[in-house]
Amino acid sequence: MRFVINLMPYLVASSAFAAVVGAFTTTSSLKVQVGRGDITRGLVKVPVLGSFPSSSKGKIARSNSLTLMSSSAATLDESSSIEMESKTNDISFPLLIWKFSRPHTLIGSAVAVPALHCLAAPHLSSILSLTMFKSIIVSVIPALLINIYITGLNQITDVDIDRVNKPYLPIPAGQLAVPDAKKIVSVCLTVGLSLGLLMGTPGLNMALWGSAILGTIYSLPPFRLKRFPFLAATCIVAVRGTIINVGFFAHAQKFVFGNSSGILKLFLSDRKCLLSSLFYGIFGIVIALMKDVPDVEGDAKANIRSFSVRVGQKKIFKGARRTLSLLLFGYGAGFLNAGRSASTFSVLASRMLVGLSSIYFGVKVRENSRGVNPESSSEVYDYYMYLWKIFYLSYFSLPFAR
Repeated sequence: MRFVINLMPYLVASSAFAAVVGAFTTTSSLKVQVGRGDITRGLVKVPVLGSFPSSSKGKIARSNSLTLMSSSAATLDESSSIEMESKTNDISFPLLIWKFSRPHTLIGSAVAVPALHCLAAPHLSSILSLTMFKSIIVSVIPALLINIYITGLNQITDVDIDRVNKPYLPIPAGQLAVPDAKKIVSVCLTVGLSLGLLMGTPGLNMALWGSAILGTIYSLPPFRLKRFPFLAATCIVAVRGTIINVGFFAHAQKFVFGNSSGILKLFLSDRKCLLSSLFYGIFGIVIALMKDVPDVEGDAKANIRSFSVRVGQKKIFKGARRTLSLLLFGYGAGFLNAGRSASTFSVLASRMLVGLSSIYFGVKVRENSRGVNPESSSEVYDYYMYLWKIFYLSYFSLPFAR
């Protein structure tokens, strides 16, 4: 009963979030391309949990037909193209939020939080407990909200760039109006930080506030650090490497196991925390470099001087791939070597599993890069998403990193 009572603020906050965001997105301005010009079709009602009802489609189609009935046959063809284009903007509210959240980053956060809790456990046997489950729930909900805030803010400030690089995203695709997007990220930021302050630990609040602050100055003028490749990479590395790993590790240590050590002391004294932060910091560098390789065209037009724009796509692609391969080979060799000094069979098996899987994926990173044209946006993006899968799997191995 106490556990249910403690979770009530999260249930209330989740309901409030759904209601508020739903209210914000009941209307959105829809703009579609027709021939050589744009036709703005006013405010189109968008149901919160569904797509356009058939009656609404009929009204829109009839309105366009009446307006264009006296025009030529070519104009009637354009009317058909309007209806076809409007159908591509039919999207349910949950799917809209899912696309707006940049799912690969959202999944990364959802996987990282429980994995770091398991890493913080002194023994594998101490993972399965009610307190552990409660700690994960307390931290994963605000973490996902802050993730949506960061990725959403980046989309709001990159609308012109995304029209070139990522026209399928909700805002450039006409599925979500910018004012509504601003309201969504505002709600996510407010609720996420409030939940952290309400029930979190210093470690959790460091992760939430640190990520939110760096995510803000990364995207938002006048800072907009993404214009400067070194500072942009530093932001991503700091969040994915230090802030997330140290923050959630420290949160689990205090919330579940009662360790009241300071965050900095824990980072420097606990080898598991230090090595995981180093690993994901370097992995974060690879992600930061690789994500800009397919976006050269839009970044160059917007005067975003990323490393790929400055140095070239081929060099950055090869450098990032080699860095990740060496990282995986190095950690794999380290765990295999540490297996020689394992005190128990379970520790030996855990280290062998982590070591062999790291080396295996180091090989796969090299193999899958063969045949990828660094100047082909689609090929590089597919490879980039493959690296995210390795990123997820690496977190699944954390409970065995003993």
